[in-house]
Amino acid sequence: MNQDLKGKVAVVTGAASGIGEATAALFIEQGARVVIADINEDAGQAHADKLGKQARFKKTDVSNADDLQALVHFAVSEFGGLDIMFNNAGISGAQHPRFLDDDLSDFDRVVGINLFGVMKGTQCAAKYMSKNGGGVILNNASIAGILPGQALMSYRATKSAVIHFTKSVAIDLAEYNIRVCAMAPGHIRTPLTAFNIPGMTPEQMIRIRDALAPVWDSNQPLKRHGSPADVAQSALFLCSERAAQITGIVMPIDGGITAGDPVNHLQEIFDARARALANS
Repeated sequence: MNQDLKGKVAVVTGAASGIGEATAALFIEQGARVVIADINEDAGQAHADKLGKQARFKKTDVSNADDLQALVHFAVSEFGGLDIMFNNAGISGAQHPRFLDDDLSDFDRVVGINLFGVMKGTQCAAKYMSKNGGGVILNNASIAGILPGQALMSYRATKSAVIHFTKSVAIDLAEYNIRVCAMAPGHIRTPLTAFNIPGMTPEQMIRIRDALAPVWDSNQPLKRHGSPADVAQSALFLCSERAAQITGIVMPIDGGITAGDPVNHLQEIFDARARALANS
């Protein structure tokens, strides 16, 4: 078995579920010691317990600057250093079919988690790395930050900002031997992309999942369902020495969606969900 991250210390935010959960597990499998950071204390601690002595949990609200600084201090205190910072935590925000329906009441929360959390997390990690030989900072963006489309405007704006920030800070931090990259997942089945409604039954969720599947696939050249594990493998590559000459890039993990000029299918996704609910 390869040990691409042997001896490395990593922090993964939003690691209690989805992409963060899969990445933390893979990093440990590949030899790293990992701090699992999440606002969900029960799920985060359970994941850390499952992963064993190479994992620690730290409750963290990434929209809070003090929490992020404490997170870096915790990693250094528990494991003796910090080599990798994966700013993964994010939220989609309230879901509206069109921008005219959006009252922007959750704008500050979406920006606080998706953008401030990435920027401050990068800064806190880089301040340590700049004095300790460098490291890798990985930011999780989205194809929604690359492709324009309907609805979720706050989310799209933050993910676009994450991409531009990543490229800019990669230039700024290069002199400290700090590599900074971003990933842009697309159509990855996680709790963030479930388009669920509070109070929804498991049966309704299954109907919605089945109704959405062909819509998800319709603008994806590679007819394969992406998973958090696929994104975790890309994160492993970018954070390992295999990517030692790579910085300032944005890696789409989307089955080829951004390779062409796809039609945005967000409205079709909402319509498919509505039909599934109507038939439940």
